[in-house]
Amino acid sequence: MIKHFSSIPRVLVVSLKLFAVIAFLSTASLAQAKSAKPAKLGKWHEADFVDAYCKGEIEYVLADRTRVDCLTATHAIEYDWGKKWAESLGQALFYSAMTGKKAGIVLIVNPRTKDRFLKRLNKAISDNNLDVDVWTITNRKT
Repeated sequence: MIKHFSSIPRVLVVSLKLFAVIAFLSTASLAQAKSAKPAKLGKWHEADFVDAYCKGEIEYVLADRTRVDCLTATHAIEYDWGKKWAESLGQALFYSAMTGKKAGIVLIVNPRTKDRFLKRLNKAISDNNLDVDVWTITNRKT
C-alpha cells in the first residue's frame, strides 16, 4: 500500500516544477512583449508608421504648440503620405527652423505612385537648393 502512494509525491513534484517553468517563461515573454513594439494588424495610420520607425522623440511639442512627428539628435522629421509631399516639405522646413535641426521627410508611399510623388518632392528640394533628407516607407496594405 505504501508503494502505491509513493508515486503521488513524484507526480506532484514534477507538476510543480513544470508549473514553475511555465510561470517563469510567461513572465519573461510578457516583459519582452512590453518592450517590443507590437505588430499592428489592419490598416496603418500615419502615427503607426511614426511609432514603428521613429528612432527619436515622438510628437515633440514646439513653442507654438505644433508637433514634430519625430525629433532625433540631428533631424526634425515629418512623416506623411505620398500624395501630401508638398505639405510634408513645408512642415519639415518649419520644424527645422524651429528646432535648428536638419529637415527630414519620411514619405509613406504606395509602390504604384511612389515615383510620381518622389520626383515632385525631389524636384522642389533640388530646384530650391534646400537641405532636406528624404526617406520612403512602402505602405503595404494588409
